[in-house]
Amino acid sequence: MRLARLWDWLDERAGLEPLRHLAEVKVVPRHRFSVFYYLGGMALFLFLVQLGTGLLLLLYYEPGTATAYESVKRISGEIPFGWLVRSIHRWSADIFIGVVALHMLTAFVMKAYRRPRELTWLTGAAMLGIALGFGFSGYLLPWDEIAFFATSVGTAVAGAVPLVGQSLLQLMRGGDDVTGATLARFFALHVVVLPFAALAVLGAHVLLVQRHGMSIPPGVRESGRPRRFVPDFLLHDLVGWTLALALLAALAALVPAELGHKANPFASAPPGIKPEWYFYAPFQQLKLIPSHVGPFEGEALGALGFMGLGLVFALVPFLDRRAARGERSPAFTAAGLAVFAYFAVLTCYVWLH
Repeated sequence: MRLARLWDWLDERAGLEPLRHLAEVKVVPRHRFSVFYYLGGMALFLFLVQLGTGLLLLLYYEPGTATAYESVKRISGEIPFGWLVRSIHRWSADIFIGVVALHMLTAFVMKAYRRPRELTWLTGAAMLGIALGFGFSGYLLPWDEIAFFATSVGTAVAGAVPLVGQSLLQLMRGGDDVTGATLARFFALHVVVLPFAALAVLGAHVLLVQRHGMSIPPGVRESGRPRRFVPDFLLHDLVGWTLALALLAALAALVPAELGHKANPFASAPPGIKPEWYFYAPFQQLKLIPSHVGPFEGEALGALGFMGLGLVFALVPFLDRRAARGERSPAFTAAGLAVFAYFAVLTCYVWLH
């Protein structure tokens, strides 16, 4: 009775009736691929974990070449449970990117991008790009030597883009080299620009999913009546989120985030330097390209290739004409899976070496 009165009080002032209606009518299709619907909710949960732990770290982090490393060291060693929050933030970032990538892969295989869900796909692709931007920008913030030299290499790749490369390099670094200006720009990107962009894109993505509902793959029959999102599907989501939180706590306790030596711009790069795992495939691909391919620089061709691949990925709904007509497109699916498998092999190769 009290909850009903509270709801009526809030509804009168905030207009919550549309939420009640949505909870009553929203359903989830039931078929053999229904398990993949949980990836979207898992990505949302991990993003919220990122926001929460990031805000806690922001209370103690001090950007600047003279303070960044020391503040992270203080968080890890002196602030109560600081090491745990930092480790959860680090692990949830890795898993978040993996879940978003897997979510996009399953959406690709299930043809969830076909009409009228083109904008849903585009917002999902944008969210994957933002997630990678979070990983790249956040990697430099501890200002240790591994992060410093990895950022130097990563920004140098951007500088290899023909015509606009040098301007892009100057924009990212704030100069010719990785300095305090670079750290300031990456900090602003990580804690201001990307969070606002993520909230906008994520909000649009969720609204589009509510507008069009969850897609059923072509040729797949539903097995039984659809489930109600509230409470059936949501309870399963909550169980998954609880297990994910337990996994994050276990990983943070057993494999806490490391902090190397403080960055020294005048020192030589440590041997065997690698980027984060989600950049392993581009990193290895650039190593496989010869330094020169005819009159062109290999690094420039690699950078253009990745840009072209990203563009093709975003335009999938408009390139797969058979899926747009509601038909199966096995050749298109096989080509996409081949590219994914190639990147997975490169990632495993770098990880094992």
